[in-house]
Amino acid sequence: MYYSKFKDKEVSLLGMGCMRLPLDSQGEVDVDASVAAIRKGIDEGINYMDTAYVYHNGFSERVLGMALRDGYREKVLIADKMSIWLAKTEEDLDRLFDKQLSRLGTDYIDIYLLHNQNRKFFEKCKKLNIFSWLDQKKKEGKIRYTGFSFHDEYDVFEEIIKSYDWDMCQIQFNYIDENYQAGIRGLKLAGEMNIPVVIMEPLKGGRLASKLPPQIEPMWKEMSEDRKPVDWAFRWVADHPQVMTILSGMSSMDQMTENLELFKTITPGCLSDEDRNVLSKIADTFRSLVEYGCTECRYCMPCPQRIDIPKTIRLYNDLALYDNAAGVHTEYSWMAPYTASKCVECKACESHCPQSLPVSSIMKKCVEKFGE
Repeated sequence: MYYSKFKDKEVSLLGMGCMRLPLDSQGEVDVDASVAAIRKGIDEGINYMDTAYVYHNGFSERVLGMALRDGYREKVLIADKMSIWLAKTEEDLDRLFDKQLSRLGTDYIDIYLLHNQNRKFFEKCKKLNIFSWLDQKKKEGKIRYTGFSFHDEYDVFEEIIKSYDWDMCQIQFNYIDENYQAGIRGLKLAGEMNIPVVIMEPLKGGRLASKLPPQIEPMWKEMSEDRKPVDWAFRWVADHPQVMTILSGMSSMDQMTENLELFKTITPGCLSDEDRNVLSKIADTFRSLVEYGCTECRYCMPCPQRIDIPKTIRLYNDLALYDNAAGVHTEYSWMAPYTASKCVECKACESHCPQSLPVSSIMKKCVEKFGE
């Protein structure tokens, strides 16, 4: 696996995103499977572990802490995040942070990020004197390095990245979303400022790894080599020299095994001009078919009406993406009685959506398409 330089560390190009851990048959985090997958990743070279206070309702940090016992803690960098929307006072910053240390079973966090930064949350960070707080935690040795994860427009990204002496930043980036949010402009700006970039959503919530629309399938034959779409998606991200680590939310041991194998040959600059041009054509076609760019991050959940919002939006998009309307309607019917028709337009989900999707409007469209 390729490793890039970060301060005095060597950091793996493939990182473990702990937002989508393996689940059991009841939809709960499968602790044994998660610990086994995390440790396999570490044993085979992954040394960047990403989590957050809110992932799996706090259980992500706990499970990661379990996996890092027995000497594994010293082998990795833990990247954790301050979910600023949960803090009302400066005292809350300490309360939330101390709880994270307890969940992880560690006395310091290697890389600490301000979570899901946008204009609203950044203003709140400033009101809570977050920069002074970060400086103090670094002096105490409880935080080694600082960063932020980002979900807003480029001008906000530029403001935030120039506001503090950051050690790294994290953005959403894949060959479909090259110009979305911070996008390629943000990536290049970070590079010019010598700030390493960690990439989230390289597979667009798994959409670029699964079966792609029939309109796209013939285009793969134009690529220089016979590789899976998931391989090309990772290679496209890694091709950018500003990228330090690519986070993959591996939700099964099979996915972990596959990704470890893929990253044996994925390095910066691994694409030809020909491959870049074909992927650009594929991206244009994909974007023309998808109405709503949901990544199924599940920040919108739980819904008070028990609607599975990400799945509902995925099925709505699938009607346009795939030539299988009957199958999509059948899968939608399995969600009854908690279908889009249950939406009361409370819009609680919309304030949490990193993509700023008009969820209540989408639910209305789903009712029109699916009839309930």
